[in-house]
Amino acid sequence: MITAAQIRSMKSKKKIVMLTAYDFPTARLMDGIVDIMLIGDSLGMVVLGYENTTKVTMQDIIRAAESVSRAAKSSLVVGDLPIGAYENKKSAFKNANFLLNAGAHAVKIERKPEIAKFLAGRGIEVMGHIGLTPQTITNFKLQGKDDESARLLLEEAKAMDAAGCFSIVLECIPSELAKKITKSISIPTIGIGAGAHCDGQVLVTHDILGLFDAFKPKFVKRYADIGNEMKKAFELYAKEVREVKFPSDEYSFH
Repeated sequence: MITAAQIRSMKSKKKIVMLTAYDFPTARLMDGIVDIMLIGDSLGMVVLGYENTTKVTMQDIIRAAESVSRAAKSSLVVGDLPIGAYENKKSAFKNANFLLNAGAHAVKIERKPEIAKFLAGRGIEVMGHIGLTPQTITNFKLQGKDDESARLLLEEAKAMDAAGCFSIVLECIPSELAKKITKSISIPTIGIGAGAHCDGQVLVTHDILGLFDAFKPKFVKRYADIGNEMKKAFELYAKEVREVKFPSDEYSFH
């Protein structure tokens, strides 16, 4: 089983691979291929059909964590703390422990280095997240484009490093800035729309498989078109049922 300490040690040595997972069959296929399986609050959009991530609850993440952790034999499992779950230290500690008890090995939070420090100080492994942070940002565009916002993001990254995070996600920022941040902090950076200079990469699994087509960010590469293949299978099944071709004798008991 990959540990958070091993992920930290991979900085500048070996690229870290992370994908989202929300259920047992996906996690079983993914386990051991990726270093980290992230139970992202993106499940609100790609699984539950919400317009954004702000309606995701702790129970949503916990149920997914229980499913994913049953399949995880090799990969590190990280669970998002959803919006409202870490408003203060008390709630952060309580909800982080809920996730760990559900099978996650670490939690991810957006910004809030003081919360990260509090959790890390109590033995909870924390992954940070800066840049485009879906729980709080309403302007879903490239972050850190000007000197001042770039400076603030660098300061945020350093603060999360000092707080004791074992890694940090950089979302939707210029690759030059991601390179600077990566060189300026001691923990691995994992990019999503942040260029090739990060210590690792993460994408939403439903995006790379063509299972979510509401929109496609510039940084997403489609590695398969499983959505269309599923649709073809559904159509063929419906056709055969309606034409009484299924079940044939081969699929019947006598």
